[in-house]
Amino acid sequence: MICRRCLVSGRVQGVWYRASTQRQAEALGISGHARNLPDGRVEVLACGPPAAVAALCDWLWEGPTHAEVGDVRCEDVELPPPAGFTTG
Repeated sequence: MICRRCLVSGRVQGVWYRASTQRQAEALGISGHARNLPDGRVEVLACGPPAAVAALCDWLWEGPTHAEVGDVRCEDVELPPPAGFTTG
């Protein structure tokens, strides 16, 4: 089990990015969260099996149809895995 924190920039707020990320994460069996940051980015915390987390990190570059992802920066973090996946 690993946890990665990703910061996603571009046109990622107001385009269903968080809800789409939640659906992808749940399909992959990942726990964590996706939340808007005041600076316009979305923060994603993804915890789960390494292959599943890697798949979600790859998907973050695509996002939902109306998103325009400019950058995704991910780092490994040492956190206890949260239960479920939330948006906030």
